[in-house]
Amino acid sequence: MTPKIEAVPATAADFSKVAHMMQLYIHDFSEFWFDQPHGDLGLDGLYALPDNLKTYWEDADRAALLLKRGEVLVGFALLNGHAHSGRAVDWNMGEFFIVRKHRRTGVGTAAAQAVFAKYPGRWETAVARRNVGAQTFWRRLAQTHREFEALDLQSEDWNGPIFRFTVGLNLTPLA
Repeated sequence: MTPKIEAVPATAADFSKVAHMMQLYIHDFSEFWFDQPHGDLGLDGLYALPDNLKTYWEDADRAALLLKRGEVLVGFALLNGHAHSGRAVDWNMGEFFIVRKHRRTGVGTAAAQAVFAKYPGRWETAVARRNVGAQTFWRRLAQTHREFEALDLQSEDWNGPIFRFTVGLNLTPLA
């Protein structure tokens, strides 16, 4: 049975909720950064938040969403209009996080579909090459949508697969 997940726009008052979950998200990512200068804890025991985090509440081409299962927070999604491919896109899944307790239970898929239902259009999601688990998740999910295309980019700006697909109004996934 597919869990019912809501993608709720995060208000300015929700910034701290996303910032707290961002600590868990960065912690998860830190295993991929073992040979890079970023991703270390600060002297205060916290990870530095991305410099652009507040722009998800300020810029018209960005959105911050809380992902909820009933009243329980299960993660967040940060959307923007940046296309790693350099091609036209309505939305890019900038950051997507599901709390470990809710992973591999269908919550991630249901959460992504809830986000897509709120924001139809041409989508792109780029996945870091080292994040093999996320590559499998996003490829499987993106393939269920129309106009699916998988690209691979290795440049100074990006290293990894990019999945492009279209989510239409009232369109159900293909599979």
